[in-house]
Amino acid sequence: MNEQKIKVTTITPTPAIWKRLFLVIIGAFIMAVNLNTFVYTGSLYPGGLSGVSLLIQRAMQKFFGLSLPYSALYLTLNAFPVYISFKFIGKKFTLFSLLMIALSSILADILPNYKLTEDVLLCAIFGGIFNGFAIVLCLYADATSGGTDFIAIYFAERRGKDTWNYIFVGNCCVLAISGFLFGWDGALYSIFFQFTSTQILGLLYHRYQKATMLIITEHPDELYQIISQESQHDATKIKVVGCYKNTEKTLLYTVVSGDQVKRLSSDIRKTDPAVFINVLQTKDVLGKFFTRRND
Repeated sequence: MNEQKIKVTTITPTPAIWKRLFLVIIGAFIMAVNLNTFVYTGSLYPGGLSGVSLLIQRAMQKFFGLSLPYSALYLTLNAFPVYISFKFIGKKFTLFSLLMIALSSILADILPNYKLTEDVLLCAIFGGIFNGFAIVLCLYADATSGGTDFIAIYFAERRGKDTWNYIFVGNCCVLAISGFLFGWDGALYSIFFQFTSTQILGLLYHRYQKATMLIITEHPDELYQIISQESQHDATKIKVVGCYKNTEKTLLYTVVSGDQVKRLSSDIRKTDPAVFINVLQTKDVLGKFFTRRND
């Protein structure tokens, strides 16, 4: 008789794990408070599965007189994306994300609503800022707030595509439905909410972005070791001539993840204070490009 072994994912408490847990809890709290202040006050729709949950909740209340808890809707809608994440992205990543999803939705149900302002435009702008910041905290914890974030990360890791702007377009479609059902003011202001949130993501989180580094140096081998060891990326050496002094130098050409640029530049300058570094934003890369997988 063959016995089938069941592999159980365990998380050993370490300082890194406690840090991730702390970031997820803070992110969940900020997202729940944001929902109960700016989002509900302005009758906004965050987009993604959070927006769909609010859309269903408000539709059931308006057309059928049923009050459904936000947590039940949000957890149900996230069931399939969580399964996909657990199977294709990473098990620990999914467990921390599931904690974020559950904690933020439960807190949204139990925390009181509070009006900081009744100006819908201010609610949209500051709500988008806090929403983006909460998501960034989760991403720094190698987790996500769920829903369409799983989709964006899946395509970023499997396809090498930055899909945040495409997610924004999809959210606009959700807002169009809410505008048709409940009026266009809240839906149109929600576009400001989503745009602001997307800009915060792009400003504060760069892992899935790519950057080209052009490095002119007289110590190419030492600098290449730094690039290879710290970023897991390769580089190309090109012999060049400096026009000012007519001296031979080496140009190192490499493409790295956006969140690696700052640390690499600092370590490279420590090794070669005379180095010249030009960093270019890279839209896309065709070919093999190493991306660190989620755990």
